[in-house]
Amino acid sequence: MNPENIRALVGGVSQAIDGFSPLPNVVPEVHAVSQLTGGDVMLNAQFRREALRNALAEEPFSLVHLATHAEFSRSGEGAFLLAWDGRISLDELASDIGLFRFRDEPLELLTLSACDTAQGDDQAALGLSGVAIKAGARSALGTLWSINDPAAESLVSAFYHALLVDGVSRAEALRRAQRGLLAQEAYRHPVYWAPFILIGSWL
Repeated sequence: MNPENIRALVGGVSQAIDGFSPLPNVVPEVHAVSQLTGGDVMLNAQFRREALRNALAEEPFSLVHLATHAEFSRSGEGAFLLAWDGRISLDELASDIGLFRFRDEPLELLTLSACDTAQGDDQAALGLSGVAIKAGARSALGTLWSINDPAAESLVSAFYHALLVDGVSRAEALRRAQRGLLAQEAYRHPVYWAPFILIGSWL
């Protein structure tokens, strides 16, 4: 992805809401992604369902990165992302992003950085894949199971740095980011780096 052509939307929730624990590393993650991509930011109280829907309807984003609590499932039933003012079902998200299918420039990458509580079964990737397909995204990056908040922030930052600065493929950018975590003593165990999965175009 050419960083000069990126039009990014970066959103997330770091504070404790709706019975979910806080995700303090969402703040540096959102800021890091925004700095690398020059993206618009919706953080905490700004990351509301209607605001997200309006932004997606009005702007031709090529990259959408959402860092918040989430639950995935094989069927997609009950799966959601957590916004400041409530839960966004994955079907609702797919519908909101679906307009990109009718635009000249596609949504290149949808990242669902579901930190800490990305629940799901061993085929949760099918739910994520469904969202990507319905939304018309060329690629989707997400997690298969619960991920450590600091580890997610570290990997995501490394992923975008490789993808946007080095100009490598999406698959190679993810490989580099995962190897970067693997090289750190604190994150060497697969539980920290293995849940991240790239669906769709690897180029």
